[in-house]
Amino acid sequence: MNQADDKLSLVIAELIPPEAANFSGKAHGGYLLHSLDRVAYACATRYAENYTVTLSVDQVVFREPVYVGELVTYKASINRVGKTSMEVGIKVIAENLKTGENRHTNTCYFTMVALDKDGKPTQVPAYTPKTEEQKRRWQEAEIRNKMRLELAK
Repeated sequence: MNQADDKLSLVIAELIPPEAANFSGKAHGGYLLHSLDRVAYACATRYAENYTVTLSVDQVVFREPVYVGELVTYKASINRVGKTSMEVGIKVIAENLKTGENRHTNTCYFTMVALDKDGKPTQVPAYTPKTEEQKRRWQEAEIRNKMRLELAK
């Protein structure tokens, strides 16, 4: 396993603060999107060892609400790598700290592009999936990438 393989995944957790609440007392979708973007940035930048920016976000569906005071865990992984871009998949788990109940509230996909010191796209480390889960994620990411390209036409 090379150094890049060690940087394929990242887990970040945060408590949802009162200031993240929308008018119904649940976490505001915009707050969660902001957190997701930070997680995607951290995962992609760590892998690429270069500054990264968000190119696109796919399939952000809030399946269940996230409540103020819950612990939210973002499980990010590099699913696919192109020449200068990466797909980062993020699974979101909300935990009620009083009851211990865990809920899978969201999964989404960010396409991140690595930039050099001049702000130009730069090559990212190659990645060959090894485990069955990595291969599955890569294949699913390939399908999403083809759909993105078709939509762009």
